[in-house]
Amino acid sequence: MKRHLLLRWSAVLFAGITGTSLCETAEAAPSYAGAADNYAGSQIAKHEGVLGAPNISYTAQDQYLGHDVSGHQGPVDWPAAAGAGAKFVYVKATEGTGFVSGQFAQQYNGSYQAGIVRGAYHFARPDVSDGASQANYFLAHGGGWSADGKTLPGALDMEYNPYGETCYGKDANGMVAWVRAFSDTYRARTGRLPTIYTSTSWWKRCTGNNPSFGGNPLWIARYNSFIGELPAGWGQHAIWQFSNSGTLPGDQNWLNGTQTALRNLAFG
Repeated sequence: MKRHLLLRWSAVLFAGITGTSLCETAEAAPSYAGAADNYAGSQIAKHEGVLGAPNISYTAQDQYLGHDVSGHQGPVDWPAAAGAGAKFVYVKATEGTGFVSGQFAQQYNGSYQAGIVRGAYHFARPDVSDGASQANYFLAHGGGWSADGKTLPGALDMEYNPYGETCYGKDANGMVAWVRAFSDTYRARTGRLPTIYTSTSWWKRCTGNNPSFGGNPLWIARYNSFIGELPAGWGQHAIWQFSNSGTLPGDQNWLNGTQTALRNLAFG
């Protein structure tokens, strides 16, 4: 008993001398609290607002309607979504290097079986690990690509940090390096550049409006009646996420084009 008390007192004394507690000597594990409800645009709607939706009526001859879903939506009725006009969908697969959506298999496989062109997306967490590690994690958990004409390139969701500081504690150079590592790793393993999902405001703030990713397809988020300014380096967008609600499950998207554009995005 005396020996136990002596060891305990020694540990407390050592912690007092070094100015740290024993608990502080172990690095805290990254938090994924709420990861099931983090989806493409969840933080953009929170920080930038929802300012309406386009008032132009598009038809299948003008644009292709699509959507994006995550575990937040739960199981999706895919035949109903196809019947409501869904031509394509992005499905959340992963977040950081510690979360896989529990609804991914139902959503990703179910949309394919319903004849909807689908792709997977990764919610970026530059605060928990490097870009290459997250690309590999994404690829290991459903984020791959195949040249079957029915699979979109994986997408990288870059938006406001739901866990803390807006830019995940990185300066512009650090963020650009992180995105490049993810993109380069994904391309090396699949032959495709990943789609980048972001808003112009976030991209300006956290990358310094870096113009060097123009080769990646752009999935732009803006909840308004017009698409507005694009981030530097992109002359056009591939997909516009124009609303966080509508006739399809999840967020509403328009492809920039119709069947040919969708085929080109799928095949690369």
